[in-house]
Amino acid sequence: MSFPDPTETFRQEARELLDQLESGLLDLEQNPANDDLINSTFRALHTIKGSGAMFGFTAVAAFVHEFETAFDQVRKGQSPATPALIAVALDAKDHIHELIQDPDASPSGGEAILVALRNVLGNTDVPNPVLTKPSERLREPDTASTASEALWRIRFRLPADSLVYGTNPVLLLEEIRALGPCTVVALTDTLPPLDIIDPEVPYIGWQVDIEHEDPRSAIDDVFLFLKEGMELSVEPLADATAPAAETEVEIAPAATTEVPAPAPLVPMHKPEPKAVAEKAAEKDPAVAASSSMRVDAERLDELMDRVGELVIAQARLTQIANMSSDANLKTIAEELERLSSGLRDTTMGIRMVPIGTLFSRFRRLVHDLSRDLGKDIEFITSGEDTELDKTMIERLADPLVHLIRNSVDHGLESAERRLAAGKPAKGTVRLSAVYAGAEVAISVTDDGAGLNAERIRAKAEEAGLLAPDAKIPDAELWQMIFAPGFSTAKEVTSLSGRGVGMDVVKRTIEGLRGSIDVTTSPGQGSTMTLRLPLTLAIIDGMLVRVGNGRYTIPLAAVEECVELPEGIEANARGRNFLDIRGSLVPFLRMREVFGTKAPLEPHQKVVIVSSGEGRVGLVVDQIIGNNQTVIKQLSKLHSSIKSFSGATILGDGTVALILDTAHLVAFGQSYVDQGRAA
Repeated sequence: MSFPDPTETFRQEARELLDQLESGLLDLEQNPANDDLINSTFRALHTIKGSGAMFGFTAVAAFVHEFETAFDQVRKGQSPATPALIAVALDAKDHIHELIQDPDASPSGGEAILVALRNVLGNTDVPNPVLTKPSERLREPDTASTASEALWRIRFRLPADSLVYGTNPVLLLEEIRALGPCTVVALTDTLPPLDIIDPEVPYIGWQVDIEHEDPRSAIDDVFLFLKEGMELSVEPLADATAPAAETEVEIAPAATTEVPAPAPLVPMHKPEPKAVAEKAAEKDPAVAASSSMRVDAERLDELMDRVGELVIAQARLTQIANMSSDANLKTIAEELERLSSGLRDTTMGIRMVPIGTLFSRFRRLVHDLSRDLGKDIEFITSGEDTELDKTMIERLADPLVHLIRNSVDHGLESAERRLAAGKPAKGTVRLSAVYAGAEVAISVTDDGAGLNAERIRAKAEEAGLLAPDAKIPDAELWQMIFAPGFSTAKEVTSLSGRGVGMDVVKRTIEGLRGSIDVTTSPGQGSTMTLRLPLTLAIIDGMLVRVGNGRYTIPLAAVEECVELPEGIEANARGRNFLDIRGSLVPFLRMREVFGTKAPLEPHQKVVIVSSGEGRVGLVVDQIIGNNQTVIKQLSKLHSSIKSFSGATILGDGTVALILDTAHLVAFGQSYVDQGRAA
């Protein structure tokens, strides 16, 4: 049996903590007086430091320790959380990420960050060097103290399982010594004979006499994850010369002596960082409520594949049962269908992830773009609870980065131009997600100048994408911006101007069986809307027949089914409309679309499907019924066929193509427009 690499587990959880740290810093910039944000940011730093030291990331622990010491001034109200401080803190977060990803590379810049931090805080409390050895920070501190400091005695004994979970007493003492001049004494009164000592039990207690104004809140932070099960007392001493108990042995080093760093822990004794989170959960109910178990994405993909095969086998069993007169067989088939349906829904639910996990990444992007471009930008998100397949969320990151960068760089005007146009100086970029039938619509909206139709047309004509006399609707003109190499920027910058990016966006979205809609209003702004299916794995489908072929329509896109009225001409181009409760809905005869040669059948049915705001009727010969559809991707040889989004295997082993409703809705509208023009 193989065990997960504990250092890789630490990296995964550290990434989550760094994301939490970044989010907290960005929130703090908007609300610098919020104590909850300051404390949560400090806790994230403290957890990264403790876990880093536990798993041998000494450079991470050293850097975060120095940074945490400086940030503690903000927590105590001694320094404000200014934008300059947040900017340095974000740089520090990036440096921590580099140290964690490649601890052997020794990324440069740590000293400069701490120097910048010292300059921002306006004092010299932040150390200049970035120490990499714990022993370098264990030297005897300066014994000078201010008149306001008093003598305090701290006594503690660690929980019995603390060493098993990777707690290092030397690092804890180091944090206490950083608070001020102190004397550290070991309490050996409970130390058993050598022959019965258990190396995993912390027999030694500690007494620290420290000069400090009031160390109690700082001590609470030192033992943040250890308070349960430990003995701890912090009391002021009236007599500064009070001696230690006779059983205590002083171990405070001389001013020129270094305490050697502890030997690294054996990997098999290293607990997973989740143990640290569990201890934090005991203190914070919100953490406990969000507890979860980490599972590799590959295992979820494998599970989904198995469920897909089960669904196909269940469909075959159901078909055989329907042809049999055996009541027991039919009962078993119905029970298996119910169980497989529930298993499918549960498995898909595991794969569904709130899109807010993706949206949170872009706050830093907009923050940095605002600083680099000198534009004051408000970034608003909504619909973070909308869920989407994890695979799709991972592939959406790059397209959304391109769209947001374009909105900020091209869409939003400078503050001077906005004021001259009667707009507020601060621009707005909105990122939203909503359910739209069988799809999720993700929109990037800005309140900038909007798309310039004349400039886009001129560039399209110059590139040979559009004939000079061609008349096309605005919706098609806006799609020109997704052509390879297309750019209307007057100059090339570090952000844009080379025409690379938007074509990649379109290819990626189409690869996810999605589409992009563009709307714009001159002087008011633009909206890019990505329409994506909820999942790429298993869907409920409606099986229909056209001629001798069978096709599947995603059931979530189906609004209703009606019978095609008699008397409608087979080739009524431009007049292919049905009156559906007062609304005219265009319809497509799928026999014509697929070139079916079979004789026309009476009593044809119309399946009304929708995509976004559009609707179209699909005329079919027969509606067979509903079934669970396992989506199989088409090969690259069939990628140019836009009417189909995939294929599925039916219960009898034959293949049915899955109709791409978004493409058919768009095709139906253009089909009607062409008929009108004929």
